Amino acid sequence: MKYKAYRFIVNFEKEEKWLNEMAAKGLHFIDFSFPCRYLFEEGTPGEYIYRLEFLNKLPSNAESRAYINFMEESGAELVSTYFRWAWFRKKASEGSFDLYTDYSSKIKHYKRIIWFTGIIGLSNVFFGIWNLAYGVLVTGQRYNVFINAYLSPINFAAAILCICAVAKYLPKLKKLKKESRIHE
Repeated sequence: MKYKAYRFIVNFEKEEKWLNEMAAKGLHFIDFSFPCRYLFEEGTPGEYIYRLEFLNKLPSNAESRAYINFMEESGAELVSTYFRWAWFRKKASEGSFDLYTDYSSKIKHYKRIIWFTGIIGLSNVFFGIWNLAYGVLVTGQRYNVFINAYLSPINFAAAILCICAVAKYLPKLKKLKKESRIHE
């Protein structure tokens, strides 16, 4: 039997934790699609461990395909992809499953997420200001249509979400860098 769940999760660590909690209950993640729809199927409780990866490039890119092939050769299964996110799982009976075995790769992963999220956040600030200005100053004067002004709060909300995500990841990145220096 299949089960759908709709969740908007900004933090990949929380998403990973939630997917593993669902797997512990016997609901195994099998697909993700927009808008924030997770598809599960019933199975053996605790059969899989799930991990998320923010790829360097889109999954169709040769570099990403090579990484995905490497993961599959190491025993992981690619469950789903969306944009640059990839969901992997591995049988729990095969032992622990970590995508990053060293500080350097963890740091790079966090940096990729921070940069991408930061760019999306700043873009939304820019478009929010532009939509507000265009909607109120230009469109409103000529046509009495404020569609752009109505879109600006969506941009600002998206920007706030991105800023909050970056604010949560920056201390973790700093901690990883500190631990990396200690272990070197």
